Amino acid sequence: MSSLEPSSRIADWRRSGEVQGVEAGSDVSVIVVDYAEVGQGPSLHSHPYPETFVVLEGNAVFEVDGERIKAGPGAVLVAPAGVPHRFENAGPGRLLQVDIHSADRFQTDWLES
Repeated sequence: MSSLEPSSRIADWRRSGEVQGVEAGSDVSVIVVDYAEVGQGPSLHSHPYPETFVVLEGNAVFEVDGERIKAGPGAVLVAPAGVPHRFENAGPGRLLQVDIHSADRFQTDWLES
């Protein structure tokens, strides 16, 4: 195997779109969000740790502690620990972003169904 080819374990994580840090020996957990449909996104929730969002492609509308924030490619936002937040694909087109959870495993309190 070339040094540039991922191990099968890393390749599996990449395909899944998320990695809990505890599985990878890391203190952070990551989700790659790839939403094709406008309006697609998680319902209102919070975490006992900060969550950082990095928008790579497309446009999103975030709601953080009741404040609505529009974000496009290159935007970086942080939802502080314990603060209710959500986001959705604002369109047009696809939303691609990386969500970084400051914990070795996901802990989510869903506030809406």
